[in-house]
Formats: sequence, structure tokens, C-alpha cells
Amino acid sequence: MSKWIEVVELSNIPLLGSRVVKTRDMDIAVFRGRDDQVYAIRDACPHKNGPLSQGIMHGSTVTCPLHNWKIDLASGHALGPDEGCTNVFATKVEAGKVYLNLD
Repeated sequence: MSKWIEVVELSNIPLLGSRVVKTRDMDIAVFRGRDDQVYAIRDACPHKNGPLSQGIMHGSTVTCPLHNWKIDLASGHALGPDEGCTNVFATKVEAGKVYLNLD
């Protein structure tokens, strides 16, 4: 059973930017791509827990602001020679509102 929750209006996330959603267990960075594609990922780089929400988004990746690790927003995997992975969450947009599935 899916547990979808409304978290933010799509228009409140800047293009190629993010917003942070705080849950009981962790912070989640919600990114908006140039084509309004929405990604949700744990707001912690798998390297040294850098705040991915403060990184630079390019395409479907984000660069960690601490040590320049590039993280694929769809899979949570570090790209290139770096190894590591962080949690990703399913998203959907309905009537201009962004929903996350926290299951």
C-alpha cells in the first residue's frame, strides 16, 4: 500500500533547485528539473553526508557542495569512480502539487 503525502507546490521549487522536506526520520531534498521532472532524495551525500539540497543540479544529477561527488537523482548512486548510494523516493505531480511516497 502506497503512502503518498503532499509536500510542496511545484511552483515553490525553483527550476534546477530544491526544497527540503523534514520527516521524523530524515530530511529529503526535492528537486525540480528544467522540464518540471521532480526527484526526491535523502538530503545527505553518501560520501560525508553533505547537504545535497545545497548542491548544483545539472540534468538528472546533483553535485554535492562539499566534495563535488555527483549523485544520480533517479537512482541515488554516486557517478564516476566514486562509490555509494543514498535513498530515493517516488514522486508524482498532480494539479501542481508534489507528492512523495515514503514507503
